[in-house]
Amino acid sequence: MSDVIINKVAESGLEEIDLAKYHPGETIVVFDLKDFLFMGLIIKEKEFRAALKEHDFKKYTGQLVTVTCSADAIIPMWVYMLVSSYLQQYAKDITTGNTSTAHQYFFVKNIQQQINPETYKDKRIVIKGCGDIAINDFAYFEITKLLVPVAKSIMYGEPCSTVPVYKKTS
Repeated sequence: MSDVIINKVAESGLEEIDLAKYHPGETIVVFDLKDFLFMGLIIKEKEFRAALKEHDFKKYTGQLVTVTCSADAIIPMWVYMLVSSYLQQYAKDITTGNTSTAHQYFFVKNIQQQINPETYKDKRIVIKGCGDIAINDFAYFEITKLLVPVAKSIMYGEPCSTVPVYKKTS
């Protein structure tokens, strides 16, 4: 009898993807349009443009920023465009919405930009299911959507205990 321990998981040819690697770890900074509203209700174009010119956008340098309005006000579309034009010069990345939707946006963007699906062509893939960082459903949905066209199979969990999700039929 041999005392050699064989790691069958390592020899299985499974490719593991840990979605935690794509989690936007930085704090998301909120740029709230509420602070620029006249009487807490409306945007007055002339005053708004002047306020933006005086605003210190350098403080957003290298940060993830989401633009939102926490007040119940109607914000014209050009306002978001104008704020975007200022923020883009400094921020690492920008989006709109609350911090939850911004987190989802930055997470999905990381998955789409950092994972080349062709790397997983005809591979057996396990999407890691446990870890120190809680991963929401949208990330699992996005990685599956990205890999189904190329993968041989996709599973969820750990290489030693997986749940089958997808298997190429042809």
